[in-house]
Amino acid sequence: MSDTTAPLTDDRRAKRNVIVLVLAQAILGAQMPMIFVVAGLAGKQLASNICWATLPITIIILGSVTTASWLSPLMQSRGRRFGFYIGALGGAFGAAIAAYGLYIGSFTVLLIGSYFTGIYMSAQGFYRFAATDTASDSFKPKAISYVMAGGLISAILGPQLNKLVDGNFVVPFLGTYLAIVVLNLGGVFLFLALDLPKGSRSETKLDNPPVARTRRQLLKDPNIVVAMIVGLVSYSLMNLVMTSTPLAVVGCGYALDQANDIVSAHVLAMFAPSFFMGHLIVRFGVRTIMATGLFILTAAGLAALAGENLADANQPSLISFYAAVILLGLGWNFGFIGATTLLTSSHAPHERGVVQGLNDMVVFGSVMLASLASGGLMNCSGGSTIEGWTAVNFAMAPFLVLAGGALVWLSLNSRRAAA
Repeated sequence: MSDTTAPLTDDRRAKRNVIVLVLAQAILGAQMPMIFVVAGLAGKQLASNICWATLPITIIILGSVTTASWLSPLMQSRGRRFGFYIGALGGAFGAAIAAYGLYIGSFTVLLIGSYFTGIYMSAQGFYRFAATDTASDSFKPKAISYVMAGGLISAILGPQLNKLVDGNFVVPFLGTYLAIVVLNLGGVFLFLALDLPKGSRSETKLDNPPVARTRRQLLKDPNIVVAMIVGLVSYSLMNLVMTSTPLAVVGCGYALDQANDIVSAHVLAMFAPSFFMGHLIVRFGVRTIMATGLFILTAAGLAALAGENLADANQPSLISFYAAVILLGLGWNFGFIGATTLLTSSHAPHERGVVQGLNDMVVFGSVMLASLASGGLMNCSGGSTIEGWTAVNFAMAPFLVLAGGALVWLSLNSRRAAA
């Protein structure tokens, strides 16, 4: 079906698009938990310095950051579907290059493939925005949360695919990247069923086309600023801890299959609340939901640290890993979906290309730094896995304070405006 610019009359069109995007999140999105389990381990295997073990994940996020700034405006002018095609093809190309890097034992080639994988990661980030393009104001929070809920399937599918292909090749982790090539090439056909606006090209033909605010003007909007801060803190802290989790689990003497199960539990927790998150936002308000997310993220760090204190012979219990990453996933869901909802309600339709691109560039730029810091903290802080895991979790504190302070400032600013 071709893209259309038909006016909105109800949410039937939006609900159809949500179904397609949920499937895309579930099938194509399975590659992200697959990569997050093996990329750090593959990097540790190939890197000349163990401190760079998580660099493949960092480069994926770098690819996402540098893609968002041009992909969002491109979607604004050419339509979402065109951008989603680019994302899936980038993911397939990146996985193929990474697989070749593993085959020849080249860390540099693995990093090149990781960069192209970042193109897919950037495109996937816009699924949640695409769900709102044809939705009414009342349906937007639900549309975002339903699409994010597709990650629940990817949470199961990705790690299980890892288990299925692990050991089928002499080269470790090669099967994971080859499976990701297949996921991208098959999943790209889902986007044929999308029924979304073409973009804003037609707006340039109007006598008085709408004028978008400049980036400087946008960054003076308290709602946009706080949405970005909470979004970047929620996503960055999730990435900071999860990038190190497989390394910590395996480093503490547990098996790779157990690391897969822990990551699967985390991703399940990330997306399970999405089935009702839209309803919670409508009932309790977006600021309450974001504050709840920050509180749960704090609990995740405390759970990880408590597990270390109860450890026997430098081996935290699996229960402590599960508790920490499940809370981490729940906190991310509340914080990130809340921030996304606040952002989409803070700009006009003709500003979406600028606002959403700027938001994802800022958010994933921070995630990239968190990923890079995660490897250094985990592998180069102290002399043991336990000391590295402790450093990772303590690093959450200042960012939680930043996001909490931003929410307090927004509440005070809103009260002053109302008065």
